[in-house]
Amino acid sequence: MDWFGALVCACVGLGWIGEANGEGQIMVEQMLLDPIIEKEDMEEIMRGLSENGPPAFGPRSFAMGPPSLMYPVQFPPGRPTANNLQAICLYGDHRPRYPDDYFPYSGFGQLRRRALAVNLAELLFSECCAANQTRGSDLTLCCVRQAWKQMVATFCELDTSVKDRIYHCCKEQDAAQLKCFQEDAPNTTYLPTEELPVFPVPVDSSFLFNHNACPKSTLTPRSVRSKIEKTTMSSQNVSISFPPARPTADDIQSVCVHRKLRPFYDHKCLPHKGYGWLVRQTKAINRVERGFKQCCKSQQEVLQCADGKWREQMDKFCKEEKMMYHCCEIEAGHERYECFQSSAPSSGYDVDPSTTASPVKNTTLGQICDTHKLIKKKLLAGLPVHNFVKQCCHLPSKRKTVCIQQKIMSKGICSTRRAPYTAKCCTPSADSTRCITKILTNAISKTLKLPLRKKKCPLS
Repeated sequence: MDWFGALVCACVGLGWIGEANGEGQIMVEQMLLDPIIEKEDMEEIMRGLSENGPPAFGPRSFAMGPPSLMYPVQFPPGRPTANNLQAICLYGDHRPRYPDDYFPYSGFGQLRRRALAVNLAELLFSECCAANQTRGSDLTLCCVRQAWKQMVATFCELDTSVKDRIYHCCKEQDAAQLKCFQEDAPNTTYLPTEELPVFPVPVDSSFLFNHNACPKSTLTPRSVRSKIEKTTMSSQNVSISFPPARPTADDIQSVCVHRKLRPFYDHKCLPHKGYGWLVRQTKAINRVERGFKQCCKSQQEVLQCADGKWREQMDKFCKEEKMMYHCCEIEAGHERYECFQSSAPSSGYDVDPSTTASPVKNTTLGQICDTHKLIKKKLLAGLPVHNFVKQCCHLPSKRKTVCIQQKIMSKGICSTRRAPYTAKCCTPSADSTRCITKILTNAISKTLKLPLRKKKCPLS
């Protein structure tokens, strides 16, 4: 006989032996209708019935009621807003906490999980509120909202990991899930419900406030922001521009031309704990850049392609982020993309090459052996660079330059078909050797200034 069958038999027995005043029937109805009662709780009740016999109903036993009434938990906490932020911080020690000894030694699994979620939320709220003096109310609100979302994610992960009835809000996804928790909250105002101050309950947590995920309008002055970074990032600076700007017709050329000047991030350099949000952001930027590369190479409908890649990766980021970033609270569509665009630290993709290029001194013709593959094809047209490489690049470094100079002075370049780019060097009035040498050294210099894209650690 399964546990539910045993329950039915027990309920019939209780109804048969109940006193004439109907108290036994009322208790049975409460047990059956209680939404929190679980298999392990019923097993404990059945053991008590088998060991002690049917209860003698009276005022005290009747008052005990079902588990949810015997051990109430104010769950879930309401969603933090600008209207309840002050109450969240001001009355934190006058809202309930649930230590381990609040419940009996065994059973009450779902109530325990709810109590743990409340303890976690209040602990994280207190951490956010403690830094209110240096952050300001906007960033404090952003912090407590991140803490609340982490509580929701942690509770649902725990609630769905056991073989038990899943809390109905955990069956929802993304914005619908957060809305469900908000609607279920018994105390959305966060006003005090306890007469005496309560003691905080420690909870294991890896919460790390990510001020980069806050709306752009909530960012505080640089002096205040530096204090936040010192307290939340352990004196380490985050060097990442997230979210990436949405490509537009005005900057689509820069998207392609300056692609190799923009960083490509290495998330493996980050600590294993506490920086999951930064890993997800770096992966999203890298995926966007890979998408741009495909669009720029195809050279067809580049803007439409790049915008599609950008939107695709912002949606994928939100699925991985699980509502922890403010734009991801909005359902996929125009409003979400507008949120990402308005939150981007940079409005476009223009890059000043002088800020990324390293100075090149003493450029020599011999350096063409290392750069000939990177020089643009239109420059190679009309110049027998492949001959230079084949005949001179196997020589010692000092001899490479001399060899290439001799090939240029041989006048063979001007005796063959010439490209428009080099035709000016082969006129009767031009010094062809000097002219061609200048073209090659300028090309080498520009190529050496372009840094090879290397992975950059987003945390320095």
